[in-house]
Amino acid sequence: MAAEAEHADDGHLIEFKKLKVRSILNKSVSKRQLSLAYSINPYRGCEFGCKYCYARYTHEFMAPKAQLAPREDELTAVDFRDPLVFERMIFLKQNAAWLLEQELKKIDPRDEVALGTATDPYQPIERRAKITRSLLEVFARKEGYRLGIVTKSRLIERDIDLLVEVARRNTLVVHVTITTPDAALARLLEPRAPRPDLRFQAVKRLREAGIVAGVFGSPLLPGITDNEEALDGMARRSAAVGASFFAAHPLFLKPCSRPTYLSFVREHFPALQADYAKRFATTDFAGREYRERLAKMVDRACRRYGLGKRSSDALLTRNEEGGGKRPTQSAGTKARQQRLFA
Repeated sequence: MAAEAEHADDGHLIEFKKLKVRSILNKSVSKRQLSLAYSINPYRGCEFGCKYCYARYTHEFMAPKAQLAPREDELTAVDFRDPLVFERMIFLKQNAAWLLEQELKKIDPRDEVALGTATDPYQPIERRAKITRSLLEVFARKEGYRLGIVTKSRLIERDIDLLVEVARRNTLVVHVTITTPDAALARLLEPRAPRPDLRFQAVKRLREAGIVAGVFGSPLLPGITDNEEALDGMARRSAAVGASFFAAHPLFLKPCSRPTYLSFVREHFPALQADYAKRFATTDFAGREYRERLAKMVDRACRRYGLGKRSSDALLTRNEEGGGKRPTQSAGTKARQQRLFA
């Protein structure tokens, strides 16, 4: 399918290709035992170019045999193992809304669906492609589903009208990722994502519309953002815009992420190189003691500012205190939403 993808558009150092897919709803299988059942990624690849992105390896599956040329009239092959290709060649999934309409008929509406687990559903191309909006239009016609959205983009404000309708009929929770309020640091970490203040503003607008929306402060970067002062500042700003909750989890570095992220550390935080080498020498994930310490810090920050908490999997629409129990459909969507972060 990748080899047959047609050129669709261009951006700054980016090419967009139309990708014909057979499915839009992905069954989630995770060694981390996440309890979300399905995920949706309207795009393959992401323009934001986040240094810590854990999904860069997914482009490796695009061309196991074929050599895909950047242009139909060029013979230069693309190395899909190159982490930078993930942010420079973006695939737009075609007929996404039609596929979703068909596939939702085959799943249990009570199962979790997460939109934006590997690529941002509101990256810049969405302004023109409107694939994410077409998916929300499908959910707006449905009832009783559970949808969680994760994004770094203020573009989500464009779809507030649809989100309100989705929330009226279903359980909806929006997670706006804000790694740091420091605009200069954010520009280094997430070169093409909107400024942090604009993302906080997006949370405020979502909350003013009555949508359950909070701040996802992940990943917490060792030696950079994993301290009490930083977490206090994030929680305080989240509370100031009326966020429903605040969540933050430690950095994990998959092999595909390491060259890009460790290059960032080497250039901007050279004193931390030895610490990172030790932390991730034998594992991609943070150690248990470190995770528990950070969890307590996040908990204290939430309590300090009266913010709701999220479970260990912040993509879910369930609250931490709910114990993962599925609410009955007869309880009513509005009541479920009100209780979610009471």
